[in-house]
Amino acid sequence: MGNLAFDIAHLLAGGLVLVSLMLLYQDRLYALLNVFALQATVLAMSVAWQAWVQGAPHLYITAVIALVVKAIVIPVALHRIIARLGIHREIENVVSIGPTMLAGIGLVALSMVVMLKVTADADPLAREDLAFALSVVLLGLLMMVTRRNAVSQVVGFMSLENGLILAATGAKGMPLVVEISVAFSVLVAFIVIGIFLFRIRERFDTVDVHALDRFRGDQR
Repeated sequence: MGNLAFDIAHLLAGGLVLVSLMLLYQDRLYALLNVFALQATVLAMSVAWQAWVQGAPHLYITAVIALVVKAIVIPVALHRIIARLGIHREIENVVSIGPTMLAGIGLVALSMVVMLKVTADADPLAREDLAFALSVVLLGLLMMVTRRNAVSQVVGFMSLENGLILAATGAKGMPLVVEISVAFSVLVAFIVIGIFLFRIRERFDTVDVHALDRFRGDQR
């Protein structure tokens, strides 16, 4: 049973990394949001499995929060924001998809090498999960720096936070108060970002951050 628990935990954590790579590959906003909802669903499954393996019932609350808020509420709300803003176009990238995917694969390999060496004496179940979690965090950062669209950068930020949750649960969980505070922080940030996007659209008629940089340069 121990080997089965180990294998399923790493299957789910590895699936989260795979979905993070799928996020990097998307070039349309609606597809990006759908894949993010899939990532949140895989995260919820991974956290729920860790809750069962560790005998930590409070982690089930984290799984429910991830499933309801990140897999349902936030994607649906972002779909509506995109519709309200009239954004129905491809995502503009700073770097093309090919080099971005290669960089993503390199970051995954780097995460494995670094984290497995650093945590050589740690619990085997936690070691690989921490390596997968670092991969998800770095892929989220890569998305943030290679996308020009503000909505896709928001998704990159939330993907990064998913990696932090995976790390916390893989390392024998985190206090419930921290989980709840993180969830509320994400909700507050999401509300602020939504208002921010509406204001950008009203003022500049675009949410392309590259266009905003050009406008800032023109004002100097």
